[in-house]
Amino acid sequence: MQSNSEDRLPANRAVITGCGSFVPAKTLTNDDLSKMVDTSDEWIVTRTGIKVRHVTSDEETTAYLATEAAKRALEYARYSAEDIELIVVATITPEMVFPSTACFVQNAIGAKKAWAFDVSAACSGFVYSLHMVQQMMESGRLNSALVIGAETLTKITNWKDRTSCILFGDGAGAVLLQRKQDAGRGILYSTMGADGSAWESLNCRAHGSRHPARKPLEDPDMIFMQIKGREVYQQAVRRIVESVTDCLTHCNLTLDDVDMFISHQMNARIIESAAKRLNLPDEKVFVNIQNYGNTSAASVPIAFDECMRQGRVKKGDIIVFVAFGAGATWGANVIEL
Repeated sequence: MQSNSEDRLPANRAVITGCGSFVPAKTLTNDDLSKMVDTSDEWIVTRTGIKVRHVTSDEETTAYLATEAAKRALEYARYSAEDIELIVVATITPEMVFPSTACFVQNAIGAKKAWAFDVSAACSGFVYSLHMVQQMMESGRLNSALVIGAETLTKITNWKDRTSCILFGDGAGAVLLQRKQDAGRGILYSTMGADGSAWESLNCRAHGSRHPARKPLEDPDMIFMQIKGREVYQQAVRRIVESVTDCLTHCNLTLDDVDMFISHQMNARIIESAAKRLNLPDEKVFVNIQNYGNTSAASVPIAFDECMRQGRVKKGDIIVFVAFGAGATWGANVIEL
């Protein structure tokens, strides 16, 4: 029998049903940093908005942080790890070169039937990962997934460089996504971008194939993150505004329709500049960088988890995730809770 337009298949949506986050207990304040490098609390707060960041011990690894965040997301959703079909970990500080950090998480939580891999897109890794899972669920090929952003950036921080060591912290955030049919909510749209010509503005050069571990480094500091702050600032603001504008246009939404804007927490001044250009009021912009520093791919899910648990957003709200990172990479997701 020939079908007609009314006999459509149910629309598949990737719906966030759980969230969780985890940060190390140890903290490093601006005053602590002032005893290590030539800086001050006032100088750091004025330029970054950061007051404190969480720092891992030698025993706390990226997989450990990711696992703890994943457990909290599953507990939030009351969902069994045994039913998870996919685990994606967004990170630039993986457990080791290989295997993937996601495989360690899979084993730790007992998600025996899940396949697993990592995404390396720096600070944009979490929003990139959401987009990939969104596509798989919309195709009907995936029913459940954990998407985790986890970083131990302080392990590749140069504590002698006052321009960069003030910025970074460690942590992990996770969301559980489930495929729902005709849910009328979930990830509505995502946009992604990259510009490889901008790689020098933010990088960590060792120990990849260009500067392998077996060869002495020309500059020992290559093992640490390198950042050109002014270049990153200018690119980040522009790409964030472009990404959010593209999302809203595609979804036929206005800024009035957006209930919360959750940016990658890279720098309070960057977030404020982008929000100002978008004409977003302060009450619609979630900022928690003061308590965590820049946690790269972990910052959006940590902020989202905090936002949810504080009751700042609720079912039916429209939220926008956006991030800009090394690569350069950038992206945004529009989500109806």
